[in-house]
Amino acid sequence: MLHSSRSLATLGLLLAVLCWSGNALVARAFSGEIPPLALSFWRWCLALSLLLPFVLAPLWRHRPQLRAAGWRLLVLGGLGIAGYNSMLYSAAQTTAAINITLVNTCLPLMTFIGAGLLLGEWPQRRAWWGLGLAAVGLLVLITRGSWATLTTLSFNRGDLIMLLAVADWALYSLLLRRWASYLLPIPALALLGMLMLLGVPLILPFYLYELSQGARFAVTPGNLGAIAYTAVFASLVAYLAWNHGVRVLGAARAALSNYLMPVFTAVLGWLLLGEGLQAFHWLGGGLIFAGLLLGTQMGVKRAER
Repeated sequence: MLHSSRSLATLGLLLAVLCWSGNALVARAFSGEIPPLALSFWRWCLALSLLLPFVLAPLWRHRPQLRAAGWRLLVLGGLGIAGYNSMLYSAAQTTAAINITLVNTCLPLMTFIGAGLLLGEWPQRRAWWGLGLAAVGLLVLITRGSWATLTTLSFNRGDLIMLLAVADWALYSLLLRRWASYLLPIPALALLGMLMLLGVPLILPFYLYELSQGARFAVTPGNLGAIAYTAVFASLVAYLAWNHGVRVLGAARAALSNYLMPVFTAVLGWLLLGEGLQAFHWLGGGLIFAGLLLGTQMGVKRAER
């Protein structure tokens, strides 16, 4: 039973990363059409409107548990709903996709260290080997198999925003685990709905400022389709799968799955955009999968209290 639960959680993490890989493609394709805060705000508004009819009754029934979680829900809503994607979409306006991918390599390391400091869960040695192996695979993808590519990379304001976004997501994942005793009594759908209810209003002031600066988007089928994808798959499906994976496997193991994002993005680009898969894609992807398998089978060493 335990093995089945962990396998399901791992599959959920893969599904979440697949959905977010599609989100990266959408963000890149529509960066010139939809302003970043507009995409973040309307994405979550649509997701909330779709989810709310199904969670109103559970939210009412679990009022005592929600009150017990209290301010923790506001923190999680601010980090996971309002913060991460708003910063990611903003970073995409001023930095290249390869830079975003490179900065994202910080997520597993941040989460590994944070799990030890905040949760007392220090990964065992083979988990660090898995982390390193996956990092090598990711570098193969980033450099396209040529290490000289690293010398041509440049960094700007968008990279700093992306680094803040990665730190935001690492903290969100760690707090999901740390506050599990408050969150587990709340059904997964109801919890996500509550986080949306708290997170969407936090985006609104920034969206209104964006509007005041004249940033608008046209209401076209393409733009609406982009918002619909991010609302259904990158929000509802991915967040439910990610939150479950963190609950079962822990934040550090869940974070390793982030290394698969460039692999899935390359595969989606091949399937949807006709972009060819080259040898470095297969080599990098194989190393990442091997590192993920090694890392997600890890145990943790509890720090002495």
